[in-house]
Amino acid sequence: MAWNSSAGGAPPAVLSIVAGLGNPGEQYAETRHNLGFMVVRGLVARHGIKDRKGHPLALLNHGLVEGQPVLFARPRTYMNLSGRAVGWLAQSRQVPPGRILAVVDELALPLGQIRIRPGGSAGGHNGLKSLIEELATSDFPRLRLGIGPLPEGVEAADFVLDRFRPEELEAVTGMVERACDCVETWLAGGVQQAMNVFNQSPRKEEARVESPGPTAGSATLPVVSTDEETPGPPDR
Repeated sequence: MAWNSSAGGAPPAVLSIVAGLGNPGEQYAETRHNLGFMVVRGLVARHGIKDRKGHPLALLNHGLVEGQPVLFARPRTYMNLSGRAVGWLAQSRQVPPGRILAVVDELALPLGQIRIRPGGSAGGHNGLKSLIEELATSDFPRLRLGIGPLPEGVEAADFVLDRFRPEELEAVTGMVERACDCVETWLAGGVQQAMNVFNQSPRKEEARVESPGPTAGSATLPVVSTDEETPGPPDR
């Protein structure tokens, strides 16, 4: 039933999709390219979301965050074909591009930094390129997590599919936590508010971000569950 403004009350909340991009399968857990999966798992754990559905295209969790209905998605289509899963979700749930947040790794940002934007180009990221193609627009928000710089003499495709070094894990854990905070801010206040808080150095972010609430199950570097496994080679 459609909401009638003359009847009073608040309009129904619009469903949002938070799509963490990565490659499915235990062998790709905790790799740089799977930061999107890590953020989604962190948010699902942080908010105690139990509703989980497996689909050939994506692993889905549905719940409420900051009072907003959210569908968390981890595509099973591998990185280069992420748009197939997200496009299907957007069409089947009738979610506009502006309510779809893609969470991805970013070589152009140094390790530990995050950036959220309301739209833009793929910036060389094949997962974002696939989303732009399937959604037929680049006007959807994206949250990028820094994994740079690329070491000299190392191929980008090999670097993103490698796991973080032990000395990087503390920075990665903190970055995933801030990314979870950023998603919550986006859900509650929109992309501009999230940009104002998080598009700066981590220390300045921490000074401005209020306590995120319960930390039980907060984001770390969780091992991927078996229901994320999908056979076949990865798309880089």
